[in-house]
Amino acid sequence: MNAEATETTSGWDAGWWRGARRCPSPNFGPRPAGTVVSLAVIHSISLPPGEYGGDAIERLFTNRLDWDAHPYYAQIRGRQVSAHFLVRRDGEAVQFVSCDERAWHAGVSSWCGQDNCNDFSIGIELEGLEGETFEAPQYAALVTLLRAVATQWPINAVAGHEHVAPGRKIDPGPGFDWAALQAALQWPAPMFPATP
Repeated sequence: MNAEATETTSGWDAGWWRGARRCPSPNFGPRPAGTVVSLAVIHSISLPPGEYGGDAIERLFTNRLDWDAHPYYAQIRGRQVSAHFLVRRDGEAVQFVSCDERAWHAGVSSWCGQDNCNDFSIGIELEGLEGETFEAPQYAALVTLLRAVATQWPINAVAGHEHVAPGRKIDPGPGFDWAALQAALQWPAPMFPATP
């Protein structure tokens, strides 16, 4: 079976997952040559903070956010950011950047002694707010997505933004249930951050 047929049957097309709605972002770049994608980074985002269901996240990641639409947006005015995926509260998955490319999600970051996590990670945003809980459909969708990602890339760790940028970021925060994610995936515990 040729590579193209394998990619099609596994649900992927040039780094785009067929299980997600495409919403292409211009905010990406090439991964460094020879990079092995081995990390999934879990984030949380809501715009404005604590408000769910609107299109502001998609607008932010596609450089179409009206910076004057809410007072909070003055704090993020002009930012050009993205993630590979967003999982909405109802479990819908949206993809912004091909996983073959480098999305702009982790910023200054390090994991296991390797800096610049954007180079070797896949960024997954969960619609939510640090410290609050996430919805059952989000966990189910995240498990499906991570399993799909692992069929294409040798993922050996899943971490939060708070773990790759400690002291700078706090998402997804204490409301995220790492133990439930690990149990649902049935991946080895060392693949996940140590939790209290």
